[in-house]
This record gives sequence, structure tokens and C-alpha cells, in this order.
Amino acid sequence: MHILQTPVRFHPHIGGVETYVHDLSKKLIELGHNVSVVCAKVNPETDSHEQIDGIDVHRLSSIGSIANTNLTPSLPKLLYQKAQAADIIHTHLPTPWSADLSALVGAITGTPVVLTYHNDIIGEGFADYVAKLYNQTMLKVTLQLVDTVVVTQPAYCDNSLHLGPYQDKIEVVHNGVDVNRFRPVTIDNPERSRLGFDTNRSNVFFLSVLDGHHGYKGLDVLLEAISILGDRSGTIPHLLIGGDGEARAQYEQQAKILDIEDHVTFLGYVEDDDLVAYYSEADLFALPSLSSDQEGFGLVLLEALAAGTPVVTTDVVGISDAVQNNDIGDIVSRNDPEKLAATIEQLLSSEFDPDEARALCVDEYSWKSSAEEVEQIYFELCH
Repeated sequence: MHILQTPVRFHPHIGGVETYVHDLSKKLIELGHNVSVVCAKVNPETDSHEQIDGIDVHRLSSIGSIANTNLTPSLPKLLYQKAQAADIIHTHLPTPWSADLSALVGAITGTPVVLTYHNDIIGEGFADYVAKLYNQTMLKVTLQLVDTVVVTQPAYCDNSLHLGPYQDKIEVVHNGVDVNRFRPVTIDNPERSRLGFDTNRSNVFFLSVLDGHHGYKGLDVLLEAISILGDRSGTIPHLLIGGDGEARAQYEQQAKILDIEDHVTFLGYVEDDDLVAYYSEADLFALPSLSSDQEGFGLVLLEALAAGTPVVTTDVVGISDAVQNNDIGDIVSRNDPEKLAATIEQLLSSEFDPDEARALCVDEYSWKSSAEEVEQIYFELCH
């Protein structure tokens, strides 16, 4: 099949949807399909047309963004052209525009459309007004037009404010992780120092985009927890924060106010070549997500577990049950820095079997099985 993926942005831009589309597309190519991606050009220096891991990528110039969505004026024309040669259009929310246009173009050209609904669209201030207006209007049209809605965790069918009327077209397909890429690795102390690890104490790793749209990842709560550990025990682990964005200065200021700036390293953008080492060499990965509306699956947790690192998170992420039921980390209450601090302390002092965490990823969450489930959805729509 010829599959047309239409995320708003794509690799190497960092984000959960970007990683999802990249990993899924690579596996679909391994299964014998052709995959094209149409997305926005985030960096003006990026090529407009390139091949990435066998994926044909077209990037379009944007005139700005609304609600974390790049607006690309040339998208309707290119989508219409591409759709006529495609067997399937696979689009994604919570970033509208490309999803809405993909649904409309699919209806016009008779091309089946699959929508992965990663999470609800909400916002703050003016963005909240825009989100509510969209949810009451165009979202309903898009959900009506697409042929299949994929969600990455069963609970989201119940938690979402908008999926209720469309239960008959929903399929649950868990996210996967590239277990060949994300695996335990060993690096020497000079390399650990280069990456920012403190070789004399425990290291906790956090990874997210640091902007206003990703505040629900709970970094502010994590910073408070690190401060509490210092007040209570005097022993503060070293917190490595991967990712960048306009909210970085706000978090840096919070660390300064909490008097933990000497215990926190803001890494900025983490290069792909270094990401596995960060996951593997960290003593703990933390994702204290706050919102069941906004948090989707929590793919970074799978990446950390595949690299043999325990995790601490909350019950809103898609693999919280697996974390709870296996000895691979712990679940804490949302927005509870005291409990998070106690759990971090407990996990850092506990024995941990990296093989158990990796086995879970290989057996239940590999991209191979997830891609095969998506492939089956495509086949059913095309035949």
C-alpha cells in the first residue's frame, strides 16, 4: 500500500506524535509498504523534500501557528495531489488543520482516512477559547468524516470529552517502542560527564518539549519534589532535563527560587545519537503527568524501560497499569510533590532488574506488533 501520513510536524522535530509517526512509518516500510509524510517545515534551513529512513518527506512553509499547529497555506493543494495516489491517509490529533484537511480531502477523493487521536485539545486563556470553539465545530466534522479512529489506550475512550458518539469506529492500538534502538548501553565516565551526568550521585532524567503546551508533563511538580528531597534528607539527586522551548526560562527561574539550581541541569535539545545513553545511564526516569485530557500514551516511558531504567509516573499515562503490575517503577498521585519525592527516594534505593523492564517492552510493546495491528486496519479499509 501507499500510505500518506499527515502529522503537523515530523522527525527530527521532537514530540510524541512526531516519534509515533516516525517509528510506525519505519515499521510499515519493513512490512513492504510505501510511506510518504506531508508536514510543516519548522526549521527554514530544512530541505523541502528529503528521504528519512526510507520515508518520502515533504515539508511545507508555514505562516505562523495557532494552538501548537503550524499553518501551511499550500497543504490543501499538495494533500489533494498526494491523496489521489494513496491507498490510505493516516492523520493525527491534537494538532488540527492537517487533520481536518486530511479528513476533507479523503472524503473528496474517496481515500480512506485513519485518525490517531492522541489526546483532547485544550488550552489556557485565549488558547482555551480557540480549543473550545474548534471542539464544538470542526472536530465534530473531522471525527464524522474519518473512517477509523485509533486511540493508544482503552481508558481514553472513556476519558475523552469528545469520542463518545464515535465508539463504533474506534480501534485501540498501543504505542510501540523500537527495542532495537532503545536498549541498555554502557558508557565510560568521561562520556557520562560530557552528557551532564553527575558521577557521584543518582541521576533522574526528564524529557519533554518545554513550552506552554506541555506544562501537563508535570516538570514544575518534579522540581518541587527535588527540592523536598533536599529539605528532608539533605541528599538531592541530580535532575537532568532534556528538551527546550519558550517555557525553559520559567522552569530555570523556578529551580532558582527553590534553591536547587546547582542540582538541575537543563540539557536543551537532546541529539538523537545521545538519547539512548541518557535513558540507559539514568538511575530513574520521571514523567509526573497531570492531565488525563492531554496526556496520551507516554511513549518516553517505554523508551526508558526498553533501555533498562525504572520509571515513576502517574495514572494518566497509557502504560500506568503495566508499571503498577510489574516491578519496573511506581505510580504516584497527580500533582503531589511530597509523594513524588518519597517515591523517587524509595526507587533510587531499591534493587531493579533491567531485564524485566526490557522483556515487557519486547513481549508486549514492540513496534512490530503495533504496526501489524495498524496494517490490519488499513487492509480492512482498502478491501
